[in-house]
Amino acid sequence: MVRMVRPHRLPTPDRRSFLALTGISTAAFVLGSNVAGHAAPIDRPVPDNPFSLGVASGDPTPDGVVLWTRLAPDPLAEDGHGGMPAHDYTVEYEVATDDRFRDVVRRGSAVATPDLAHAVHPEVAGLEPGREYFYRFRTGGEISPVGRTKTAPAPGASVSSLSLAITSCQAWYHGHYTAYRDIAEQDLDLLLFLGDYIYEYGITSANRLRQGAPELSEAHAAAVLTLEQYRLRYALTKTDPHLQAAHAAAPWAVTTDDHEVENNYADAHSQYGVSQEDFLRRRAVAYRAWYENQPLRAASLPKGPDMRLYRRLRFGRLAEFNVLDTRQYRDNVPADGGAPGGDRTDPERSILGTQQEEWLYKGLRRSDATWNVLAQQVVMALIDRDTGPGLEFSMDQWDGFPANRQRLLDTLTEYDVSNPLVLTGDIHRHAAAELKEDFDDPDSATIGTELITTSVSSDGNGSDRDHFAPIWLGNDHVKLYNARRGYVQLQMTPSEVTSDFKVIDQIEADDSGTVSTVARFVTEEGRPGLEPIGGGRP
Repeated sequence: MVRMVRPHRLPTPDRRSFLALTGISTAAFVLGSNVAGHAAPIDRPVPDNPFSLGVASGDPTPDGVVLWTRLAPDPLAEDGHGGMPAHDYTVEYEVATDDRFRDVVRRGSAVATPDLAHAVHPEVAGLEPGREYFYRFRTGGEISPVGRTKTAPAPGASVSSLSLAITSCQAWYHGHYTAYRDIAEQDLDLLLFLGDYIYEYGITSANRLRQGAPELSEAHAAAVLTLEQYRLRYALTKTDPHLQAAHAAAPWAVTTDDHEVENNYADAHSQYGVSQEDFLRRRAVAYRAWYENQPLRAASLPKGPDMRLYRRLRFGRLAEFNVLDTRQYRDNVPADGGAPGGDRTDPERSILGTQQEEWLYKGLRRSDATWNVLAQQVVMALIDRDTGPGLEFSMDQWDGFPANRQRLLDTLTEYDVSNPLVLTGDIHRHAAAELKEDFDDPDSATIGTELITTSVSSDGNGSDRDHFAPIWLGNDHVKLYNARRGYVQLQMTPSEVTSDFKVIDQIEADDSGTVSTVARFVTEEGRPGLEPIGGGRP
């Protein structure tokens, strides 16, 4: 039986103070999400080109999807408001079965308010399951670009195939979003974004590898700390045309990692000497800006420094996706730094937190899906970083929480969970690994499969091999390591999952890089692990 950890409590400031300083008013939320029905017309002039940040959809269900846009005629205005006056504006939307909107099946409106940086998140329901739809927004006389989305299959439906991509880590200043250029050309059912949508560091000549982009004002050189700065950084990121095209091409399911707030943070703990009170204030504004700029449903509305991101998406009988949050609830770095046999192995440590662990295990135990997917942030497989006889582990990954990992693996085996598949980002490298019943015994049973996507742009061009390759490939259960930029594309059927690891030859000079497949694997239903297609271990 899986043993749960005890709840841990942190000394935090009164939540009311956060709501007063950084919270979202109920009125702004109701208007922007359209939960109150048709919005009252607001008759005032709209600035030209208000849809400069594009459109998006997300979290599909069998009968609907959440839509998103943010009005920003001057997206890089340094006050973070995108050039919008401090007034409310009605934003109408249409959903149709065709991209010329001859067959409109849903219409509605939401109100873009200054409180939410003029973003709207209308949740559309009453659609048919497993069907392609098109959508657009209108405000004043301005019409947005057209987005394509797709609802999930009906509950219990037999689904013959599912096409998806996973991406993560897209520091705007490190290179062009060529991966999204390629993704936008694919016919995807879903894109899973696994964290680090923005980076909080100041953009300077020292770290700017992206060539050919316009020069930025000094406001971008500062580390991101305030709500206005987070809004500005999202706006800069979203000005990229390939990112906009990928958002418009398919529904996304998004989750955060660390750089949406601060590098390597753990729950209320900064790793840079910031007090808990000050750090939670920063987390509150960071989460608010995240919500403002993503296609998220009402369930993910932040409340001060708290935001519910873990959730489930179901695609008929084929797949159940558990979207996880491994940052907001994790225990801090061990006091002894992870010394062998020390605090790292404390059985109470958790990367998920008590409530999320319970939610995850309960869902896995009762799932009848063919593929049970964990979409999450940091590497789960054990990676010994000492190439000699010693042991060395990263405290930021699941290796820093071995008891939590063992509870999860025990759940998978004890309840015979069907075809566990872990999708991961974070490390800016492509990797693929087999999850072992006992990582200390290479001959022990393989009980799951982990597919790790490289970054979209973070760390620049990269290379096929770097100095970390011998470390990773020195672990027998690691079957792939490549340090280029790119993404992973998956084709899922009832009998197998095929994973294509896409790489790009260069992303720094411009966006014309060549996309190729560096490795392909198949994971068969009922046979966890990785079978290379077309050769041995890359």
